[in-house]
Amino acid sequence: MKHEIDLSNYEIRTDLAIDEAGNQSKQERILEDNITVTKMILSKEEANVIDKKKGSYVTIKFLDIKYTQNRQKVEAAVVKQLRQLLEEMGMTKNSVILVVGLGNDKSTPDALGPLAIEEVIVTRHLYEIGDVDPRFRNVAAISPGVMGETGIETIAVIKGVVDEVKPDFILVIDALKSSSISRVNKTIQITDTGIHPGSGVGNKRKEISKETIGVPVIAIGIPTVVDLVTVVSDTVKFMHQHFSYTKSNHKKPSSKLVVSGTVNYLEKEVTASPEDKVELLGLLGYLTEEELKQLFIEVLTPVGYNLIVTPKEIDFLIKKQSQMLASSLNQVLHQL
Repeated sequence: MKHEIDLSNYEIRTDLAIDEAGNQSKQERILEDNITVTKMILSKEEANVIDKKKGSYVTIKFLDIKYTQNRQKVEAAVVKQLRQLLEEMGMTKNSVILVVGLGNDKSTPDALGPLAIEEVIVTRHLYEIGDVDPRFRNVAAISPGVMGETGIETIAVIKGVVDEVKPDFILVIDALKSSSISRVNKTIQITDTGIHPGSGVGNKRKEISKETIGVPVIAIGIPTVVDLVTVVSDTVKFMHQHFSYTKSNHKKPSSKLVVSGTVNYLEKEVTASPEDKVELLGLLGYLTEEELKQLFIEVLTPVGYNLIVTPKEIDFLIKKQSQMLASSLNQVLHQL
């Protein structure tokens, strides 16, 4: 008897449009201070191909925000892009803004939204009391928690608050999932298409967008996790590059002066040839990157080992990232 496993529901899911778009969309790239800003406007047809929504996607790629100087550069990029997007959507100094921090504050990789909310400057209560310094816009903020804690669908909580606050715009902050190791904690996505909470890790909740809420929704997210299939797939890709780089450079006289293991081969212009791949991995070397990824899905997912993983220093990174996003929002929403 032949046994087959239905893999129709198993796929590598990413919350980042740029992971899927590839060359299928027109992209504008800006490089400044080691920060790459990529802007995409997906048509309905382009969006359907990659299972995303029609709209604008801004992706900010950076090296790290561990150091203050780097963090300030990333923050400046976020402020510039977010302010531009909101102004294009019609935000004025009189607009009422609701900031929503999605996620679970008890799960570190998912705590980005709730932690950012703690440092956003809220003023709605002051507007209800009396006059407010005109430099400060009318801003409210909530962290609705997760359904596992509250028993309430996130969108239901937000709708209730929207009915009371009546905001002109909603800014949603959430942790995302990427299909590339290189983007984890090093990428910010800003989009006017809203968000599907939990979709990256297969825990789909109802969409939060203008179509479902009735108010324009801007989603801001940073990928904090990847699945094990991505880790294995990227490792194989890195092995190919490392093997090809080492093979082509080990006989060069200059290479003998380099301490072994100190060269970052990913920064070199090197592409693994089909012959190198076969020499390194045998039969597996004949498979394309996508075929290898599908193989790893078929091996790991049915047995429950396609784990969701995050870097060991995630506590530190989440703290810095949440502070950076909160500071960026404060600068965009208020005249600081």
